[in-house]
Amino acid sequence: MKLFQNEIQLKSFPRGYHLITEIVENKIPEISQIQTGMLQIFIKHTSAGLTINENADPTVRKDFETFVNELVPETYPRFIHTYEGSDDMPAHLKSSILGNSLQIPITGGKLNLGTWQGIYLCEFRDHGGPRKLVLTAFGV
Repeated sequence: MKLFQNEIQLKSFPRGYHLITEIVENKIPEISQIQTGMLQIFIKHTSAGLTINENADPTVRKDFETFVNELVPETYPRFIHTYEGSDDMPAHLKSSILGNSLQIPITGGKLNLGTWQGIYLCEFRDHGGPRKLVLTAFGV
C-alpha cells in the first residue's frame, strides 16, 4: 500500500463555484504511482465546500450559486451567528449541506472522473480568503 499526503493552500477565490481539478492533480503528482486507489480531498474550513459536477458549461456553476443562495438566503431573519457579516451563517450551512470532503477513485495513476466531471471549490463567503486542502492518496 502506498500513502501520500499533501496539504495545499489555494489562492482566494470570489464567491461562487470554481473548478480546481487541475490544481488538485498538479499538487499531488504522486497519484501517478498508484494503479488502484483513492484520493480523498478535505477542506479545512467551515464556510466553503467541495463537490463534483459538470466541468464544461459554466452556467452549471452559476445555477448552483443561484439555487443554493435561494435555499439558504442571507436575509433569513432568525440567524443569530452573524458576527462576521450576513454571509457568515449561510456559509456554514451551505458548507454542511454540500460537504467538506470528496473521495475520487484512482485508476492507472490518474483520477477516474467521468468525462464531464470536475472538482469544485464552493466558496460561500464574499471574502473567504485562501483555503487549505488536505490531499490524501492511497492505494497499490
